[in-house]
Amino acid sequence: MMIKKLTAVLLLFFVSFFGFAQGGKKLDKIIKRDYQIIEGTISKISDKTVEYSLPGETLVISLDISQIARIDFASGRSQTFDVSQGNNASSNSSVIAAAETKPNTIAVLPVPYLNSDTQESSEDMAKFAQNDLYNKLLDKSSNIFPLTVQDLRTTNSLLHKAGIDHNNIDETPIEDLEKILGVDNIVAAKVSYTMNSGTTATTYSSGDAKVSDNNKKVKANEVSTTTASTQVYYYYTVYFDMYKNASKIYSQTRKPFLAIKDSWMDSITYLLKRSPIYTKK
Repeated sequence: MMIKKLTAVLLLFFVSFFGFAQGGKKLDKIIKRDYQIIEGTISKISDKTVEYSLPGETLVISLDISQIARIDFASGRSQTFDVSQGNNASSNSSVIAAAETKPNTIAVLPVPYLNSDTQESSEDMAKFAQNDLYNKLLDKSSNIFPLTVQDLRTTNSLLHKAGIDHNNIDETPIEDLEKILGVDNIVAAKVSYTMNSGTTATTYSSGDAKVSDNNKKVKANEVSTTTASTQVYYYYTVYFDMYKNASKIYSQTRKPFLAIKDSWMDSITYLLKRSPIYTKK
């Protein structure tokens, strides 16, 4: 009789212990777009669905990703699902929003401006270089007829919506860029540079001359001054490409003759005037 009671007590203890352990387990939380919260254990996430099971059940339930706003995992990590990405929750660039293509329109891409020594890229200079190339095309609009230059604000706004900037512009296929921008012509440039410095010294001499009474003896007190100046030299390489209907129609590389700051602008002008879209008037 005592053995039966002891067995019953132990059985009750283990049932209570495992029940407590199961109840104390952290669960994943699925927050739906209609603000409903589902607690359970997620077993799989794909591009279209999330599979999970409810506490104490083995039945796997499938939920469309378009219904999910966020998942708070038991580990503490959270994942937000952007409805603008359609059914793809893990990729930022898989869905390309195609703009209406305007024939005979050319867009100027952001110009990566890279220090070859440090591999650092300047966002400000990338925008400045893009703006410089854009203005050169506008100034020569009669020379590139019938092409029309897409407004720079429109170009950058469409690229921003697609998550593209000077850092990843080279990684995006041209055909995708043409779809995003709605153009059939693209000009893409890149500026790479290194810097060096040199010091030059200049000596200036001055003096006071004294003449004796007999006009024979001359005394002079000379003063010499030496000044040093440091000159910074810029060595640029400009890469210049043009595309039409996703095909490369022009590709050139040029190094400016002068090693001075902003001499890359001269190379841009030189290459533009020799491109197939440019006609002398």
